[in-house]
This record gives sequence, structure tokens and C-alpha cells, in this order.
Amino acid sequence: MSESLFPKDFLWGGAIAANQAEGAYLEGGKGITTVDTIPHGKDRLSVKLGLEKRFNLRDDEYYPSHVGIDFYHRYKEDIALMAEMGFTVFRTSIAWSRIYPNGDELTPNAEGIAFYRDMFAECKKYGIEPLVTLCHFDVPMYLVKEYGSWRNRKMVEFFTRYARTCFEAFDGLVKYWLTFNEINILLHSPFSGAGLVFEAGDNKEQVKYQASHHQLLASALATKIAHEVNPINQVGCMLAGGNFYPYSCKPEDVWAALEKDRENLFFIDVQARGAYPSYTKRLFREKGFDLEIQPGDDEIIKNTVDFVSFSYYASRCASADMNDNNSNAANIVKSLKNPHIQASEWGWGIDPLGLRITMNMMYDRYQKPLFLVENGLGAKDEINEQGEINDDYRISYLREHIKAMADAIDDGIPVMGYTSWGCIDLVSASTGEMSKRYGFIYVDRDDQGNGTLARTRKKSFWWYKKVIASNGSDLS
Repeated sequence: MSESLFPKDFLWGGAIAANQAEGAYLEGGKGITTVDTIPHGKDRLSVKLGLEKRFNLRDDEYYPSHVGIDFYHRYKEDIALMAEMGFTVFRTSIAWSRIYPNGDELTPNAEGIAFYRDMFAECKKYGIEPLVTLCHFDVPMYLVKEYGSWRNRKMVEFFTRYARTCFEAFDGLVKYWLTFNEINILLHSPFSGAGLVFEAGDNKEQVKYQASHHQLLASALATKIAHEVNPINQVGCMLAGGNFYPYSCKPEDVWAALEKDRENLFFIDVQARGAYPSYTKRLFREKGFDLEIQPGDDEIIKNTVDFVSFSYYASRCASADMNDNNSNAANIVKSLKNPHIQASEWGWGIDPLGLRITMNMMYDRYQKPLFLVENGLGAKDEINEQGEINDDYRISYLREHIKAMADAIDDGIPVMGYTSWGCIDLVSASTGEMSKRYGFIYVDRDDQGNGTLARTRKKSFWWYKKVIASNGSDLS
């Protein structure tokens, strides 16, 4: 076994989201959230994009989030399995509507607070640090109906009240926080990203950037509050990461890739640097935006994050000629197919070196510690006659990406930890499928909601346990 490149205090674990795992969508006083209204099937994308209003549930559709994988009732069993693998960190999210069912109440729901206290205490029992996202693609539906969600500045007040409640209620149990999951996805999937539904006559681009401004204010204020509640708290932002490569060395393609990178990095530029980047002046002017930015907002956003977290599944590719007809949606972000790399079953490019490239770019840009909080391979898993799941393809994917992360650490980049995505199978955010599996632990449930929900360890479970035990030095 070679000497590990990973620091001794490196955090190893896995990640899930409340809306994809918990289920129990109306239990414990929880209110309906945006994700609870997104169906599985042919209409899913139009709802996610905010093009079709779905304020009420329909009897003829299946909503995967309503049961998820029943983590709400099975979290002790699941956390025990994570502890068996050796996790030292577990990333999950809080469902905003479990704490404030409508979102605008003055008093939180005690039952929701009790659930999360118990769950975080269960993590701590095994020496697992919770890494908690405040808003992971779920907004209380009441805030969408009554206020228009993040297009409305009142959301800043509602979110900061919710954030303070969480920081105070879970003080001593949670010290690692993320404000908004994959905040840049707001631009690509407005309803699932930020609860935005477009009305006739809307300037959609302006609505999205106005909502972005409100989320950036809310994130900055939440960061400030977290440090006031307990100076030990560390708060990160979270980017849907993956650099855009120019499709060719044609200067126009290089410029197109740079602009696409800026589009995604804009949020993190604000959250990590504390000011709007210089290029946004021209962007907003050329797009004809007249954003409502109030006096004092520039002071608020000076409350920068402590670290930069990100997801990485695939690199992306852009050209000056890119359009809807020649690009595929990899993780909802449009990208040209890269002929130099392989792709997953869902068309996502497999590019471990792209992870190292992305990490170097981000550290050069922000000079803050990085935390890779999502990475994994969605694939269809088969159970053989012996009841085993031999997911060597997943092991191969993760091995190469962990090697690339080690190379980035060797490049001099401080990296806090690694949480692979969907450490236990859950509902896919992009497609609503269960068959698009990421986990080390198999959950018996299909795309139509059938199955026992029984948990089974995959081959990758034992492999990852060895990786953690060796602090990343044994990847065989």
C-alpha cells in the first residue's frame, strides 16, 4: 500500500438529499414542496423547467419523492450501514418545509426539528460529521403560490429565519453547512432549482437573474448568521461543476467555452469573492436587464463562504455553433458530445482528468478550500442468482476520479473531503427514476414505486470501505 496523498483529517463519506430519499412527504407536519409536485414520466421536464404550472397533485401521475427510499423511517438502519463503510462525513439536506411547512411562519415545526436532531445525533454516535445543505432543490409550495418563490425579495427574510432556526436548533450537532445546492442550476432548471414558474410576458432571463440576486443575498446573510451563532461553523457554497472545453481551437469556440464557464461560475464568484464580477456589467447591459438591487446589497454579499463545494460528474463541451439541436443535456446543462471521452448510459461524459482540471481552475480562482460533495456514476444494476450486485463499472469510475482528486491535492490544492453522490440508491433528480442508481447500497424499488425497499450491500460497498480504511491509498 502506497502512502496516501490525502490529509489525515480528510473526510470520507457519501451524500443524499432529503427530497430524493426521505419520503414521508406529509408526515411530521411537513408541508408540500416543489419537488413533491414534479411527476415521473413524460411531463417531468416541462414542470422542472417552470414551463408548466403544477400547483396541485394529480391522481393520474406518480410522484417519486412522496416515498423516496423511506429514509425518514429507516435512517438508523441506513446510517449504521454508512458507519460500517467507515464514513466520517454524511452529506444530507434539511427539507425546509419540515421546519416551516408553509415557509413564512414565525414559529418552526417542533416535530421537524426533533426528527433532524435525532438523525444528526445518530450520525454523531458513529463519529460521522453531518454536512448539511439548507436548500437542496426544494422550496415550500406555499411560497411559490403566494410569493412567486425567489423572484420575490421577501424570500430573503423567510430563508434567513429558516437558516437561523437550523443553526440554533442543531448547534453542537452540525458544524459544516451548505446554503444552496448547485445554485447555478437555477439558470438551467428554474422550477426545480428555485421554484420559478413563468407567466405570459415574463422576461425569463431577467426573472432568473433577479431570483439569483435574492438567493445570493440569502446565502450571504445565512453565512453571517452561522458565524454569529457559533464561530466554529463553516459554511460553503455549492456549484454544479465541470469545466467547458472549447470544441475546437477556433477562437470563437474558446470564447464560447469561457462564456459558458462564466455563466455557471457567476454565483460562486459572488459567494466566494463577495462582489459581482466585472463581466456582469456588460452581460446585464447587453441582455437589457434592470435588476432590483437595493442600496446596501453590496455590503451584504461581502459575507463570503469559508469553502467552495461542488459536484462533478462530467466535463462539458461548447462551441460558437452550439444550439438545442446539436447538444445533449448532461445534468440539465447543455453540452456538445466530446468525441475524445466515453459516456455513461445517460450520455454523461466520463472524464476523470476533467475533475483535476476543474479543481485547479476553482482553486486558482477562489483560493479557498474545496470539498467534492457529489461524484458518481448513474447505472442500471443487476442482481445475480447469488443475490450479489457486482458493480465493477461504478468502482472503476470512482477509482479514476479519486485518483484525479489525489492528483489535485498533489497539485497543492487543499481539499476537505469527498462525499460520493447517492451513497444509497435514491430517486434520480434529473429523470425521477430509481433505475438510475448511484449507491453502494441497493434499494429494492423500481421506477413505478414497486418493491420492498430492502437494503443490499453492493460490491462497491466493500471496495469503498477499503478505500476509506486506507485513507485513499488502496484503490485496488
